[in-house]
Amino acid sequence: MMLLSFTFQKDTDAIINALKAGNAESVASYFDSYIDLTLPGKDEIKNIGKNQAGITLKTFFDETGVKGFDLSSQRESGTTMYIAGKLQTKSKGFNITILLKNKDGKHQIISVRIN
Repeated sequence: MMLLSFTFQKDTDAIINALKAGNAESVASYFDSYIDLTLPGKDEIKNIGKNQAGITLKTFFDETGVKGFDLSSQRESGTTMYIAGKLQTKSKGFNITILLKNKDGKHQIISVRIN
């Protein structure tokens, strides 16, 4: 169990660092095959493919000028974990919640909600 927790920490640290750097590609590299994605002013997209979700997230990061991230909460419950915080952009901050699931020994993002 100790190893599992360590792997989770390594994955979540990488995701948090990618958010801080405003690097959508690195965040998307942790996406599951299909994820749920919600962006400001748009309806939630259920079961969007990994590649399309990555493109959509990168477009959002580029258009809003994401340049940082402040972690506010990180919780683990069984095989599920979530990361919550505020994305910093040129003009304002957006709340972001990322849900991860342990799948085949790796931690993959199954949901991204930004508002």
